[in-house]
Amino acid sequence: MSADDYAIEWMGPRAVVTLPAEIDVTNADRAREVLLAAASQGPAVLIVDMSQTTFCDSAGVQAIVVAYRQATGTQFRLVATAVARILSLVGIGEIIPIDSSLDAALDATAPGR
Repeated sequence: MSADDYAIEWMGPRAVVTLPAEIDVTNADRAREVLLAAASQGPAVLIVDMSQTTFCDSAGVQAIVVAYRQATGTQFRLVATAVARILSLVGIGEIIPIDSSLDAALDATAPGR
């Protein structure tokens, strides 16, 4: 998996990282690295866009949690549809807000809110 598989888009003080369709043991470390690299650039909010992710195993979940814990000073939000249930079941929603669409995440983190 190349760095091109992870799009990072800036929207003002927010960075949106788009994760691939599947996140598993083969690419979870790379996903964590990309999230941490984006967070190190100082966004106020890092939106992890998993709206196109249809599979996420425990390695993927751990990669997200580790990046969240290491990225001090940056608010995280997840966008998930197909994997939202598994993320909620393992308790991710208790530490990182989960939105059902990128628009909802952007609205919730709009400057001045």
